[in-house]
Amino acid sequence: MLRHMLRSKIHRATITESELDYEGSITVDRALMDAAGMLPYEQVMVSNLSNGERFITYVLPGEKGSGTICLNGPTARKGVVGDKVIIFCYAAYNEEELKGYLPKVVKVDEKNRVEAIRSGI
Repeated sequence: MLRHMLRSKIHRATITESELDYEGSITVDRALMDAAGMLPYEQVMVSNLSNGERFITYVLPGEKGSGTICLNGPTARKGVVGDKVIIFCYAAYNEEELKGYLPKVVKVDEKNRVEAIRSGI
């Protein structure tokens, strides 16, 4: 049996851009993706702390060190510049893999720079 668990998250990032005329996704500063272990085109769930919206999309790499968090396409309707979001990435684990399991949490500052990385919530 596989269990779907939180693998990593980027906590309290700030939306910096919104591009409605795009096919859809969320662009994330590559440094944040790397810190969270997220790959380009990987599925993520985004929770907007400012308005309660939650949606599933895929992540695209933004310029490393830019602080970019950009809602693209239809997701641009789910938040506005300045909103705080949490970007969750999940994975399926078997019982053996769950021994000692802890998710990776990447906390960011107001400019979406890595402030702290820790294991566990």
